[in-house]
Amino acid sequence: MKTFTMDLWEGFSYPGELNDGFRPSLDVYILKSDAPRPAVLVLPGSGYVQCSPREAEALALRFNAAGFHAFVLWYSCAPRRHPVPILDCARAFTIIRSRAGEWSLDPSRIGMMGFSAGGHLALSETIFYNRDFAVSPGITSSLARADALMLCYPVISSGDRAHRGSFTALLGENPDPALLELLSLENQLEKGPPVFLWHTYTDDAVPVENSFLLAKACRRAGIPLEMHIFPEGRHGLSLANRETEAGDPLNVNPHAAQWFGLCLNWLRLQFKTEP
Repeated sequence: MKTFTMDLWEGFSYPGELNDGFRPSLDVYILKSDAPRPAVLVLPGSGYVQCSPREAEALALRFNAAGFHAFVLWYSCAPRRHPVPILDCARAFTIIRSRAGEWSLDPSRIGMMGFSAGGHLALSETIFYNRDFAVSPGITSSLARADALMLCYPVISSGDRAHRGSFTALLGENPDPALLELLSLENQLEKGPPVFLWHTYTDDAVPVENSFLLAKACRRAGIPLEMHIFPEGRHGLSLANRETEAGDPLNVNPHAAQWFGLCLNWLRLQFKTEP
């Protein structure tokens, strides 16, 4: 396996440049392979304030173990605002697909997984990747879309069940109401790839209604969906096992930890890969 980290915007002007030293990056986990493999791009969460390490490498290595190339995107967060995270995500897809031959990667089988605010970003990029505000040097819009979408306790709605902190970080303290409505994604979804979705019923940070609203939107748009709602568990469980516990036993939930196996089985069905 080959692992390395890339400056996401090397050779191009970074659209979120604030002269504070931050640069978004892409961690690359490429398996040795004679035949093209499918891949997954992972977007950690944490309210558009930062990207959580607990939702990053552990997931990439799990996908590697299952035979997938993997990538982790450390995207722009506050004080950078919309649409910079979407541009980062579209740039990551452009890099991945443009190097498919070099990395022995199947460009028609690239999934995207997002956690919490990373789920909001994953769905935002899926919906808006070819909009005018998602255009920037270094992005090829025809390359910038997922073939399967996996959303883990995602932020979806800016309505009355919103995780307000995510939208404040993304849009500022007093956002334009039209922009806030635009980024309430249950109202914007018209088409997209198949979706795998999971949440816990007792999530007290991002209410489970976010996933219910997304499920209704998928139904309305005719998008295939597999959804799992686990009865108990805090927000931000990641793999919900000792591997991502980070010293807090409340991050361990053996029942909810089944989600990754269910997700992997679902992804193999989408991409027609063998266990």
